Amino acid sequence: MPSSKLPLSNEQQHCLIETATRSIKHGIENGHPLPVDASTFPEPLQIHQASFVTLQIQNALRGCIGNLEASRPLITDVADNAFSAAFRDPRFAPVSRSEYRQLDIHISVLSAPEPIEFSDEEELLCQIRPGVDGLILEAHGRRGTFLPSVWESLPDARSFLRHLKQKAGLPENFWSDDLRMWRYTATSISA
Repeated sequence: MPSSKLPLSNEQQHCLIETATRSIKHGIENGHPLPVDASTFPEPLQIHQASFVTLQIQNALRGCIGNLEASRPLITDVADNAFSAAFRDPRFAPVSRSEYRQLDIHISVLSAPEPIEFSDEEELLCQIRPGVDGLILEAHGRRGTFLPSVWESLPDARSFLRHLKQKAGLPENFWSDDLRMWRYTATSISA
C-alpha cells in the first residue's frame, strides 16, 4: 500500500505498542521478530510508513532502531524494529528475559523526509524548528539522524546540529558544500 499519512486513533496506537511488546517477547522465546499479516490490521497500520522503536529501562536508553524511509506496512515496520532494538542494537547486549518486564517502549512514526535548502550553516540553523524537526545529515559518505525527541536533551539548534555531526562521525565544527540535510516530523507513541 502506498505511503500516505493517516491519523492514528488511540486504539491503533495501542495496537502498535502491543505489537512491539509481543515482537520482543517472541524474540526472547523464538529468536526472530513476531510475524505479522498486515492485511489483518486497520488500514492506517497497513500504510507504508517509517518508524523507530526506542527502548528504555528506568529512563536509560536500552536500544533504538528504525527506518528513515517507508518501505513496508507500518505494523510490520514496528514489529521488526522492536525486535531489532531489543536484540540487534550494536551498542547493547540483547535484552534478557529479566529485562523484558522493565522495558518502556516508545514508537516514533515518521513523516517522509523533506530536503532543506541552505547556503551556509547560519541559514541552515535559521530553518531548523527546535522541538519539531527530526534531522538527517549526510556528508562525505557519512549519515546520522536525530529524532525530534532528542530536542528534550539538546534544546538549542546549534547544539543539536553540533551533536548530530558528531553522531554521523564528523567533527562538531564540520562544514562542507556537499553537506545535505532533510527534516521530518514524528508522531510519538508510548504505553
